[in-house]
Amino acid sequence: MKLSFKSVMPFLVLVVLALAAMFVTPEADYVPGASETQYSAADIAWVLVSTALVFLMTPGLAFFYGGMVHRKNVISTMIKSVVAAGVVGVLWVVVGFSMSFGESIGGFIGNPGTFLFFKGVKSGAAWPAATTIPLGLFAIFQMMFAIITPGLVVGAVAERIRFTSYILFIVLFSLLVYAPVAHWSWHPNGFLAKMGVWDFAGGTVVHITAGCAALAGALVLKRRKVHIAQKETPAANVPYVLIGTGLLWFGWFGFNAGSAVGATGLAVNAFGTTNTAAAAAGLAWMFFDVVKGKKPSVLGFCIGAVVGLVAITPAAGFVGIPQSIIIGVVGAIISNIAVSVKQRSTLDDTLDVFPCHGLGGIVGMLLTGVFANELAHGIKGGPQGLFYGNPSFFFTQFKAMAIVVLYSFTVSFLIFKFINFILPLRVTEEEEELGLDETQHNEKYLQGTLLVNGENGKLVEKPVEF
Repeated sequence: MKLSFKSVMPFLVLVVLALAAMFVTPEADYVPGASETQYSAADIAWVLVSTALVFLMTPGLAFFYGGMVHRKNVISTMIKSVVAAGVVGVLWVVVGFSMSFGESIGGFIGNPGTFLFFKGVKSGAAWPAATTIPLGLFAIFQMMFAIITPGLVVGAVAERIRFTSYILFIVLFSLLVYAPVAHWSWHPNGFLAKMGVWDFAGGTVVHITAGCAALAGALVLKRRKVHIAQKETPAANVPYVLIGTGLLWFGWFGFNAGSAVGATGLAVNAFGTTNTAAAAAGLAWMFFDVVKGKKPSVLGFCIGAVVGLVAITPAAGFVGIPQSIIIGVVGAIISNIAVSVKQRSTLDDTLDVFPCHGLGGIVGMLLTGVFANELAHGIKGGPQGLFYGNPSFFFTQFKAMAIVVLYSFTVSFLIFKFINFILPLRVTEEEEELGLDETQHNEKYLQGTLLVNGENGKLVEKPVEF
């Protein structure tokens, strides 16, 4: 293979960053003063565990997506989710955390120099909303959210996007979409936070941004050949989808309950609402399929459960556990209907990322504005929803949702267009036909199968290549 400047550029950038990091001065741990809130060992332990749980969601997402695509694209789909752990894992330390949580520039973005190369993180005072854990732990916990978000977009552009182009998308999306929206929503001086918007664990920051980017990517990349021919693509491995769902559900306890940033009653409430919404949504999707004349399926329950997890994310700590049932059910039904409408359209969102994550996040943000209750979350001055007599909060949530949808879609669309201008965004027709596993990675998906030996009738296990 001929080497070009474009092909060696990623390696050169990584080497330059590694060399620059050599000269960052090591720092001592910050020790809270006598008049400051002291660190809590229990809170540190819980957020450490939650950080690991959120990281587990990334390989879980890889299984979830990888099981649903064609056999010839399993590996390429899975690596696009997992590689975000590498790209964002470095980018977040260099500049991502600083742009998200650094000194606010007009409420729109963090100063890139505030925590450049994590300078001042280890030696800095605790984050104002997480005073019982070190700033470094807060930064690493937030890193896991930044990692999984671009990975969610993979499902919409699967089976036709070049791997190198997707790497560039992760970088640009993380800096130009994720970081600004995280700053708006979660920095105390962010303009959405100052508007009175409440997003407990990432309805806007993670799911709406990813869902809108997915829609933009599907539009720019256009339709796959099999989609134009209206050929049904069989799921490569339904058990993978089930495993992925289990890992996502398990990791989501850290995603939502961990966002309480402490071992508190708020974390307990978020844990309970997370499980309940997922359970209700999984059942709602499966039962609604039956109402439409389909058979109950593994894929239906799994997709529904994930939609429920998405929908409860912005509300997890703010609503009561009983109210999470309606959030899960409404989210599942709306996404199910949206998937049906999309299937009759020319939009080729391969794994329905926008109907599930985009609309799921939108539903969650709006229903947070409906069902948030001070008795549930116990936060002084916290959100109180429309259902409990406060319509102004609902309209605040609605405005925030509209702003993030418009910004995320527009910027993501421009990112995909820019990448397509400087690099081929889509694989060739021949590469699409052969499959991205072979053409992008020179690897093939092997599945063990029991074959009957015709001569002696014995069962022989052989790897079968598809």
